[in-house]
Amino acid sequence: MSLEIIFLGTSAGVPTTKRNTSSIAVLRKGELFLFDCGEGTQRQMMAAGVGFSRETKIFISHLHGDHTLGLPGLIQTMDMVGRMKPLRIFGPPGIREFIEFTVRSVGAKPSYGLQIIEANAEGPILVEKEYIVRTALAEHGTFALAYALEEKPRPGRFYPEKAKELGVPEGFLWGRLQRGHNVRLKNGRIVKPEEVLGPPRKGLKIVYSGDTRPSETILELSRDADLLIHDGTFDGSLLEKARQEGHSTALEAAEIALKAGVKRLFLTHISARYDDAGPLLEEARKIFPNTFIAEDFLRIRLKYED
Repeated sequence: MSLEIIFLGTSAGVPTTKRNTSSIAVLRKGELFLFDCGEGTQRQMMAAGVGFSRETKIFISHLHGDHTLGLPGLIQTMDMVGRMKPLRIFGPPGIREFIEFTVRSVGAKPSYGLQIIEANAEGPILVEKEYIVRTALAEHGTFALAYALEEKPRPGRFYPEKAKELGVPEGFLWGRLQRGHNVRLKNGRIVKPEEVLGPPRKGLKIVYSGDTRPSETILELSRDADLLIHDGTFDGSLLEKARQEGHSTALEAAEIALKAGVKRLFLTHISARYDDAGPLLEEARKIFPNTFIAEDFLRIRLKYED
């Protein structure tokens, strides 16, 4: 099993012929997590083969247009292709008003359920059986959120020989033990998962900074992440511009990655001034060698360490 990240839009505020505005898709066990939804995101989803009918949760970092203007079109497209499953959208204060006003204005109220959840503070915003989505405040001159998708620990490695020694027949009961459930044998004995499993294994963790200056809160959110996707709008020569506009340079993003102990860093929100983002990559790799540039339709698979 793996977790797949698909970059749908990697440009800054202005799209280019190579880069759409911000959006990142994460696929996990058939479920879609969409981080930001810049204009044209539904077309990018079509091109990437993501689809519109699966279980979907959308997380908006802030209310600037290059991160939100794809929502009305996506909501309408999902309705027109017959989506049945409810859609959940998370974001900063104001996201509900934005969605309800724009949907009402274009007469595109969906027939499927639409749930909007606003987050006005840091902390867990969504807790499910196998994962948690946490928020941290970004520094962008407006209320902005960073997100971490963090899987809960997985059951430890299953040892078939131990199960056989305890008299557990191969098949259904093995599966229940692997999923963390006690099982009862025909002789009445209860076998517990810890008797046949190794120690719990760490789940995967992805962090998305949204638009931000380097931030201690995002650094803490990113601790030991398998993948950090961070604002890398400018190169170091434009540091003052980055400060004024609430963005990070590639060098600053690399410093966050290094301090947080992440495994890989992907720079996104690339300014339209860079037809070739090579200078950003070169700058960042001097600090954090395992840095990469996000490109539209780039697909990354994160695999579990056993």
